[in-house]
Amino acid sequence: MPKIQPFRGLRYNLAQVGSLSQVIAPPYDVVDGQLQEQLYANSPFNFIRLELTKHEPGDADPNAIYERAASLFRQWIRDGVLQHEPDPALYVYHQIFDYAGETYTRRGFMTRVRLVRFGEGNIYPHEQTHAKAKDDRLRLTRACQANMSQIFGLYPDPQNEAQNLLEAHVAGTAALEAVDHLGVKHRLWPVSDQDLIAQVANLVEDKPMFVADGHHRYETACNYRDELAEAAGGELPAEHPANYVLSMVMSMDDPGLIVLPTHRLLHGVEELDAAELASKLGEYFDCENAGTGPEAASDVWNQIEQLDDQGAFGLYTSKDKQWTLVTANAKTAEKMEAIANDQSDDWRSLGVAILHGLIIDELLGMRGHPKPTYVHLIDEVEAGLQGRLEGGLHYPLAALVMPATVDDIRRISLHKERMPAKSTYFYPKLLSGLVINPLDSN
Repeated sequence: MPKIQPFRGLRYNLAQVGSLSQVIAPPYDVVDGQLQEQLYANSPFNFIRLELTKHEPGDADPNAIYERAASLFRQWIRDGVLQHEPDPALYVYHQIFDYAGETYTRRGFMTRVRLVRFGEGNIYPHEQTHAKAKDDRLRLTRACQANMSQIFGLYPDPQNEAQNLLEAHVAGTAALEAVDHLGVKHRLWPVSDQDLIAQVANLVEDKPMFVADGHHRYETACNYRDELAEAAGGELPAEHPANYVLSMVMSMDDPGLIVLPTHRLLHGVEELDAAELASKLGEYFDCENAGTGPEAASDVWNQIEQLDDQGAFGLYTSKDKQWTLVTANAKTAEKMEAIANDQSDDWRSLGVAILHGLIIDELLGMRGHPKPTYVHLIDEVEAGLQGRLEGGLHYPLAALVMPATVDDIRRISLHKERMPAKSTYFYPKLLSGLVINPLDSN
């Protein structure tokens, strides 16, 4: 990856705010209105007040919420609620969480990473971005002159050499700890040993970095840097902090790294029964009955996981409350090549690419359907089909789909391709509010 740099992060002064658990927040893009209210109620210093400021009556100016966030941000610095790290540091970051009956520890470190535009260096995206989200994050960055939350980058390190150096340094020392609303434990250790930081930087500087999460924030950081450079006459000083972006970087080979599926609940589409579904898919997929009722979702998912095949799907038709196990046959790859001949074989073999490009758009004729409801847990699939999710939408069709793997991300990113939306879900999300990266030059 390009150059990494330690920095004097802004962190909460626990003497002022009390428990760190009460002031941290998930990233803005997974916070709905209900959770936003809950986080606001947790503390007058909760980070959501900066990261995702509430609209107030009379907010006619579209910049009002960003200016309010910036005003509060500056006030918290003046009042000592947020304090600068005494010395430039990297920040070792652990997340301890349970999934499928096992406990995992995901390990990485936060740093500044020097920006290069996607396609111009060895930092690679894997998902598409959207202008609206980038505009939102750019307005906040302009107002606050800071990266409020980090991107998530993966780099190859089969022996975990860089991380292991940091782990040895913090072993036996007390961490800052917070527990989020999902029960995930987050631990943080500032590391300011400059010789150690130089060793870590040397180990990672020639490696590629693949953006796992935070594509909008990364492109926003590039846009903000370019704005400042234009205002300065075309170029920023080499070490200006806006040439960098706050990143949590992690070895692709860390044993705590898992990718969860993102299942689809489709509304506003044609009602089908299992027989009609099989008739439409039958030339390119093998279809067999897999269960009845929303509550059978867990059994269907178990079958898909056992197959461990990107070409296996569980489709639910609400018209007859039937689950169908759908698996690719000998004709699937040929048809995918015909409809996506500008993509690589690796891209065309992704489950989400087959699901949306071939099954939903082409064979079921649902191209242009409303944006699905995306869920990650089988319990959420069942709740949605039973009308128990927020909004109470009716879903004529549901799809269980395998997640893309870390190797998929590596291969497809190196092809300079981007995966379809919601191909990956790295659990748990990185917290916002642990460390802020100031971007002013003072």
